[in-house]
Amino acid sequence: MSASKFASLVVCLVCISAGTLLAQKSKAQLQKEKQENLAKIAEAEKILNETRGKKQNTVGQLNALNQRIKTQEDLISSIKNEMYLLNDEIEETNEIIDALADDLKNLKKEYAAMVYSAYKANKGVNKLTFLFTAKSFNQFLRRLKYMDQYSEARIKQAEQITKVQNILSDQVTVIQSKVSEKNILLAENMQENKSLERLKLNQNNLVTNLQKQENQIKKDLEQRKDAVAKLDKLINDIIKAEIEKARLAERSAIDASNKLSNEFAENKTKLPWPVSGFVSQKFGKQNHPVLKGIVMNNTGINIQTKQNEKVKAIFGGEVRTVAFVPLVGNTVLISHGDYFTVYAGLKDVFVKTGQVVNIGEELGSILTNKDGVSELKFEVRKSAAALDPQQWLVRK
Repeated sequence: MSASKFASLVVCLVCISAGTLLAQKSKAQLQKEKQENLAKIAEAEKILNETRGKKQNTVGQLNALNQRIKTQEDLISSIKNEMYLLNDEIEETNEIIDALADDLKNLKKEYAAMVYSAYKANKGVNKLTFLFTAKSFNQFLRRLKYMDQYSEARIKQAEQITKVQNILSDQVTVIQSKVSEKNILLAENMQENKSLERLKLNQNNLVTNLQKQENQIKKDLEQRKDAVAKLDKLINDIIKAEIEKARLAERSAIDASNKLSNEFAENKTKLPWPVSGFVSQKFGKQNHPVLKGIVMNNTGINIQTKQNEKVKAIFGGEVRTVAFVPLVGNTVLISHGDYFTVYAGLKDVFVKTGQVVNIGEELGSILTNKDGVSELKFEVRKSAAALDPQQWLVRK
């Protein structure tokens, strides 16, 4: 192999290595995603266990189990993506090994030819004889230079063979490591799929048992609807009073309110979650998870969480009311100019009406109902209009 050809090989390997580094970055992201999914699984499992503790089948338990299944599916997906990426890396490394093996073969062949040619040229003639049989001093210098160049070429050829052998050895080690890593991922994937099968079996059994309790579920749903209707009326009445109050306010107060409204609006999609957990009921209309033909309408979102979790303000503002609604629990309404946030389902409340709160400030602790379900009903409104809170919160 010529020096230029070997240089091309080195450049090729550098490019492949750069591509591998980019792949490693994606791999690091996938591994981070896997760790995040494992954390979500741990949280979902704790929430699910709290609902199981009551030893009765509930919709809240089904919601927790559904979330547990979703996190399990997300974990399996991230493992599969990591495996796909690893397969690509193994294939790429095999291509490198094949190319290096060919180059090494050619290098050795060229080196053998060079040694053989030198042997034939020097047969019966030693180096000194070759030099001193020169017919002129210039020919002597040319022969001396030729011998130096030839010797240097053989040394370089030998060095190139050693370099390629080392690179080839390194790549073999790399692929052995990747194959081992792939086997570990395959084992993980099989284990997580078995867990998913068990979860889905539990889900089917739970749905079957809940369907047998249809009358009780309908009764609970009607009671909940009445309680939420009372909550909505309370919120609407307070907001109407706030709008009227703002209409009669002085210019300085209006300017301050507008400034706060603009700041709230500018932070759309960036606001923190009021509590950890998962969305057990989304905004707007959706089918009941058990009762066929029953459509629920939510003016906010429900976030199922762990027992005794602290609920926090998602933005700075002023507490406009603290009220109690049966079957819902304590409710805190905070004004952010034209925007309002509602936190319903609190056991204890740490703030009072008229208090100015900061973003992240604790408002109270979550209420756990008789079924072992800890759930926050959270709303975002602009004046009286209900908005989808998930469009305002930072994406999980």
